[in-house]
Amino acid sequence: MKAAVHHRYGRPDVLALAEVPTPAPEAGEVLVRVRAAVVGIVDSLARRGSPVYARSHFGLLRPRFAVLGCDFAGQVEATGAAVSRFAVGDDVFGTIAPRFGTHAEYLCLPEHAAIAPKPAGLSYAGAAALVDGTALCFLRDKARLARGQTILINGASGSVGTSAVQLARHFGAVVTGVCSGPSAGLVRDLGATAVVDYTTADFTRAGQAYDVIFDVAGTSSFGHCRTALNQPGIYLTTAPSPAIMLQMPWTSRFGRRKAAVAFTGLRPAADKRDDLAYVSELVATAALRPVIGASYPLARIADAHRRVEAGHKRGSIVVTMTDDSA
Repeated sequence: MKAAVHHRYGRPDVLALAEVPTPAPEAGEVLVRVRAAVVGIVDSLARRGSPVYARSHFGLLRPRFAVLGCDFAGQVEATGAAVSRFAVGDDVFGTIAPRFGTHAEYLCLPEHAAIAPKPAGLSYAGAAALVDGTALCFLRDKARLARGQTILINGASGSVGTSAVQLARHFGAVVTGVCSGPSAGLVRDLGATAVVDYTTADFTRAGQAYDVIFDVAGTSSFGHCRTALNQPGIYLTTAPSPAIMLQMPWTSRFGRRKAAVAFTGLRPAADKRDDLAYVSELVATAALRPVIGASYPLARIADAHRRVEAGHKRGSIVVTMTDDSA
C-alpha cells in the first residue's frame, strides 16, 4: 500500500510517498481502507519533533511514527476473527490518537477502538473533518457551557474553532468569534453573533467580558484574558505550557476565574466512541457540519503540511486517497 512516510525530523520536504506492507487484521481487529484523513497541527509538530519535550512521545532522536495522521474516514475492507461490531463494506470514521498512522491507504485497529459508523450523507472527507473531539470536550466537559452564557472563541475559523462555534450555538450560548477579517462571514454563518478581527482589535481591551474564553489558537494567555472574564469565568486553551499547568490547579482552588487545559487525545476509546455517536446525531439534525479549507491527494502530503503551517486556514485540511473521497 502507499503511505506518506518520514524518517527524520524537518520541514514538509522530509515527507515522501512510499510502498509499505499492507497490514492484516488479527482477531478482534478490522482493516479499514482509508479514504480521507486530516492533516492538523499535531501532525506538523510530530513531523518537526517540536517542542523538544514532546519527543518523549514522538521519538527522541528520530520519528517513532513513520506514518502520521490520527483522524480518518473510510470503509471496512476485512475483519479478523470474532469481530462483531463491523462488517466488510461498512463506512466508518474515527481516530487513533494519540497514535499516528492514518496517512496511508490502509489501517488496522481493534473493533473497540475509537471508531463508529460514518454519518449518513457526509463524504469521507467531511466525516474525517468532524472526528476531532477537542471542541466538544472543552465546551461540554471543561466549561459545561450552558444556554445564555457568553463565550469568546479565539481562532474561530480553524478546524477546532469552526466546530466550537457550531457547538456553542447548539448549547445555546451567545458566541463571539475572533478571526481575520476575510473569515468573518464564515464564522457568522456558523453561528457567531459577533466577530472580532484580531488584525485590527484586541478583544481583551474591548471592554467586554465573557463567561468562557476558548483560546483555540493558543495565541493569548490566562493572564492576558483575566480582565475579559466574568466572575465566575473560565479560560480554556489547547496549548499546554508551564504557565497553564501551574495556573490550572491554583485557580481551581482560589478565585472565581479559572484556567484549564485538556489532553483530549488521551481519553479512553469508549468516551471517544460516545462522542462520535453524538457528532453523528448533530449532523443528522443539521446542528453541525464540516468545514474543509483545502483537500489534497496523498501524493501532495507535503503541500498539505505547508498549508497547515501557513496559518489563517479555514476549517480542516484533509488528504484523500482516491478521487471519490472528497
